[in-house]
Amino acid sequence: MRAPDGPNVAAGDVLLAVENVSLSFGGVKAINGVSFDIRKGEIRAIIGPNGAGKTSMLNVINGFYHPQQGRITFKGETRPRMRPHDAASGGIARTFQNVALFRGMSSLDNIMTGRTLRMNKNLFWQLLRFGPAMREEVEHRARVEEIIDFLKIQDIRRVPVGRLPYGLQKRVELGRALAMEPELLLLDEPMAGMNLEEKEDMSRFILDVNDHFGTTVALIEHDMGVVMDLSDRVVVLDHGVKIADGTPDQVKSNQAVIDAYLGVAH
Repeated sequence: MRAPDGPNVAAGDVLLAVENVSLSFGGVKAINGVSFDIRKGEIRAIIGPNGAGKTSMLNVINGFYHPQQGRITFKGETRPRMRPHDAASGGIARTFQNVALFRGMSSLDNIMTGRTLRMNKNLFWQLLRFGPAMREEVEHRARVEEIIDFLKIQDIRRVPVGRLPYGLQKRVELGRALAMEPELLLLDEPMAGMNLEEKEDMSRFILDVNDHFGTTVALIEHDMGVVMDLSDRVVVLDHGVKIADGTPDQVKSNQAVIDAYLGVAH
């Protein structure tokens, strides 16, 4: 996959930085003065009990929410009011806690929607489906077929996603995000609702995406076994505040994290 246009970031360097971010809804503080970074090439987990502010943080990173305080820096550029479209075109892709697919469309066509930002021909040519537009569509379909092969979903490529079991729908959603060729892939509870076999499959695909494509991954996940196995570093939120940040071993032995998950602190 080619990297989106913009400043180059070397492996191990900071790709995205969250600096003193606060987000409130009325009188409720969803995020309170949180800072952390995501390094190029790593798998970064964001964990915490229910209501910790994890999904709100992803929504801030991809521009869906605009924080009242702090800033987000991506590839060295500060983006105080980034919109989701700007995030996507800049190299940030996202999956959702609840599957967000076009249920009446096939798996292939759902993944093709992820190529929209890569299509350069104007609406006139796309409507004609002739000449340059057709050649461009053929090229994008070839890339989508590569993703379908990578995710091992050849058998369901023509099946409407509404007819697929939940685990396969999550795989199609991952495929659509990969079709955007992101530098940073945000996964919001990619294992939610899955059985053990589906979790093992998804874990393998996340590792392969990180290794094969070099895609940096930030994920929210409640299964601590998955988090500890997949992640290079983990940041822990509780009631909108960062309480720990480090390697999986450092985090799982942190007393503040143990108290938060056991409910001792509250």
